[in-house]
Amino acid sequence: MRFYNREEELKELKRIQQLAFEESSRMTVVTGRRRIGKTSLIMKAVEQTPTVYLFIGRKNEATLCEEFIPLIAQALQIFVPTEIRSFRNLFQYLMQLSTQRTFNLVIDEFQEFYTINESIFSDMQNIWDQYRKSSHMNLIVSGSIYSLMQKIFQDNKEPLFGRADNIIKQSAFSLSVLKEIMHEYAPTHSNDDLLALYTFTGGVPKYVELFCDNHMLHVESMIHFMARDNSPFTEEGKNLLIEEFGKNYGTYFSILSAIAGGRNTQAEIEAALGEKSAGGYLKRLIDDYNIIIRQRPILAKESSTTVRYEICDNFIRFWFNYFDRNRSLIEIKNFVGLRNIIKADYPTYSGKILELYFKQKFAESYQFRAIGSWWENKGNQNEIDIVALGLEKNKAVVAEVKRQRKNFKPELLEQKVEHLKKKLLPRYTIETMCLSLEDM
Repeated sequence: MRFYNREEELKELKRIQQLAFEESSRMTVVTGRRRIGKTSLIMKAVEQTPTVYLFIGRKNEATLCEEFIPLIAQALQIFVPTEIRSFRNLFQYLMQLSTQRTFNLVIDEFQEFYTINESIFSDMQNIWDQYRKSSHMNLIVSGSIYSLMQKIFQDNKEPLFGRADNIIKQSAFSLSVLKEIMHEYAPTHSNDDLLALYTFTGGVPKYVELFCDNHMLHVESMIHFMARDNSPFTEEGKNLLIEEFGKNYGTYFSILSAIAGGRNTQAEIEAALGEKSAGGYLKRLIDDYNIIIRQRPILAKESSTTVRYEICDNFIRFWFNYFDRNRSLIEIKNFVGLRNIIKADYPTYSGKILELYFKQKFAESYQFRAIGSWWENKGNQNEIDIVALGLEKNKAVVAEVKRQRKNFKPELLEQKVEHLKKKLLPRYTIETMCLSLEDM
């Protein structure tokens, strides 16, 4: 699959590179979940300029340096002393070199220094502070373990706090890019095929690439491609999250499984855990791991106890619903059974994701100041899928989301809107609509 989009990120990385080369060294941090395309973005931004790329694997520090020396020598066409055996000395050598010439230094999976030698962070801070003003290095570091990258660069107790000139958080593809990809790779696709790609990947580039490169871009073929022997998807959720969570991953997995299954209030989650307290875990999943979000009815106060928890990543949500929950089928390689479960559930499951699709579509239109849902604690009879407050004062859009428009009951939505106006938006002019597959 060719390189798509990322124009704004590329522009920013090019701007920083120019400042580093013409004025003084700059440090950029690129974060984002695994498979989001951080390395592809960085290497696209630095192409055609001298670049040293170092991947931090979990190896002995001296071994890493031994591997890095010929890479640096080849990339910059220079001699590098072979006796260097510490990253501190190697980094100092590169910083000294950058006082005489310009180049990019890319350090991938930067957070792995925690397991190799934690003092590298303070060594780098001292060397960076010493040489930054007199050198011309464009230093770009990236990492996939969100909690550790946050800690390294945004915890004021850490040595590299405040050293990054820019932190770029890489996001999934926008809806317009997903549509562009579908038009290019599957010109005869249906809106349901587009919804399936969004449902299964959430726009994460690596997953989209797997479907495109294998010509699997119709609902049934996507399901078959994911739910089969040796599929790259069956262990993906586990591989993504275990490094983030560490030894406590079991409790986090149980919480995410409960949320994915629709038990999304704290009381419901704690009941699923056998009445174990979940407050601390939920807070860390939001603040430290950026995996779930806390949802309140639109315009609700921060102090409101009307709260639902939602997994932000479509793939993780899907993985917990089908791969984690049906682990026994995967263990005995009953992929026919797994595919049948996914196919049978797909119309209902994708209907819920369609609501997220339209919320994202509203957000990407830049025409609204707030987008959410509305419900009341006492029951779901007045629940509304989407409430979007316009930039223009006292204007709002209220939408019911249905896969099939024929299932829409306009009189029921009108009743809900009247109740909403009385309770929350008395002075608003409200436009109501039904959004279905036809409107994607």
